[in-house]
Amino acid sequence: MTQPPATSPVCLVTEYSPVGAKTDPALGNRAARTVGFPVPKGLEQIMHSLYMRCTGGEVGATSALAPKIGPLGLSPKKVGDDIAKATGDWKGLRITVKLTIVNRQAAIEVVPSASALIIKALKEPPRDRKKVKNIKHSGSVTFDEIVTVARTMRPRSIARELSGTIKEILGTAQSVGCTIDGRPPHDVIDDINSGKIECPSE
Repeated sequence: MTQPPATSPVCLVTEYSPVGAKTDPALGNRAARTVGFPVPKGLEQIMHSLYMRCTGGEVGATSALAPKIGPLGLSPKKVGDDIAKATGDWKGLRITVKLTIVNRQAAIEVVPSASALIIKALKEPPRDRKKVKNIKHSGSVTFDEIVTVARTMRPRSIARELSGTIKEILGTAQSVGCTIDGRPPHDVIDDINSGKIECPSE
C-alpha cells in the first residue's frame, strides 16, 4: 500500500472543498473529504465552512470556539470579536452564523432563522439574557412584514409557491407567540386558505 505524500496539519471540519489547488491523481479528493485525514501538500488552500449558533452582538466564550477553529490556525478571540461585530444588528437574538475560512481568513455570514426574523420585526428593546428569563413575544407584526420574511426564507422553503412559505412563517409566528395585525396567526392562515386574503405570487 502506497503511503500518502508529505502532509500539512490535519483537517477536522465537516464541510470543505479545494480552492484553486491541484489534487494528487492517486488520491483524488479522498484526503480532502475524510474527516481527520492529513491533507496532502498543495491542498493547504482549501475552503472550510463552519456553522455555529451564537447570540447576536455578544462575544462568545473562547472555550467554545477554540475546539472548532483552533485546528484551522485561527485565533478564537479575534473570530469571536468579528462575529460580535458582524451580528450587531441581531443584538440579543440567537442566530446561526456561517464561517467561510480560506487561507486562515474568516468571512462571516449571518444565516437567520424564521423565528429570529419575526422577533426582529417585533422591534423589541434589547434585554439582558442573564437577568431576563422566559421572554414572551406578545407583540404584533403586519402581514406585509410576514411577506417580507417569507421572501427572505423562500430559497430555504420546501413550499411550491410563496403562499405556502407565508403559511410556514405564520406557523412560526404562532409558535413565537405574536399576532398578525392584532389577529391570531392561525386565523390569517384560514383566511389565506379560503381566499379572503390574497398572497403575492412572488
